[in-house]
Amino acid sequence: MKTLALGLIVLVAILHLYFLVLEMFLWRTRARRLFHLSAEQAEATAQLAGNQGLYNGFLAAGLAWALLSSGSELAARASFFLVCVAIAGLYGAVTVQRRILYAQTVPAALALGALWLSR
Repeated sequence: MKTLALGLIVLVAILHLYFLVLEMFLWRTRARRLFHLSAEQAEATAQLAGNQGLYNGFLAAGLAWALLSSGSELAARASFFLVCVAIAGLYGAVTVQRRILYAQTVPAALALGALWLSR
């Protein structure tokens, strides 16, 4: 179970690195198509998306920091950042798009559950 938990934590971290790239560097191209934004909407929200991408990068960094830890520190740090990811995903699902729940909250919840079961 511990290997599964670690693998899921890595997956969540990689997803958030992808979100960072999408929101900071690909907002006017790939993200625009993904989120069905007009060119005007993408341009008007690019700075906000970049800031959001930076926060996603901080979440990925926190999960990486947790993975470099051991024992109870790993569990505590990973739990904190996974809960942050899950809450952000819930908020995004309610305010932006429902599929954020599946892309962000579900992987974080699965990782959190596996982590807690591995203790």
